[in-house]
Amino acid sequence: MESLKAYETVVTTIESELQLTHPISLGLALNFSLFYYEIMNSPERACHLAKQAFDVSYVVTEWATCQEQPDTVGGTMMSGLREAVSIIDVLSIGKDYIVEVEALEAARGHS
Repeated sequence: MESLKAYETVVTTIESELQLTHPISLGLALNFSLFYYEIMNSPERACHLAKQAFDVSYVVTEWATCQEQPDTVGGTMMSGLREAVSIIDVLSIGKDYIVEVEALEAARGHS
């Protein structure tokens, strides 16, 4: 499939040229995960891609910072990834990964 090859080429290029938290990298991760979900009919791969990008960005930028500045491009992309992970998880496996992340974060804050 030409679309898949194009995405893979762009991902390889972006990974070597930009930081994983760059808004273009985050946007690509969001689009690629939705491509896997919608076109390739692979919710597991879609969720994996979105989770991976969200997790890396979450650790580097801290989700709280993005919530405080949602009008930034990075904040918008993080919100999109967060929503994609939630929706794909709930639709495909009935479990919400983001709720688990937030619960862990809340537990850390109370320790």
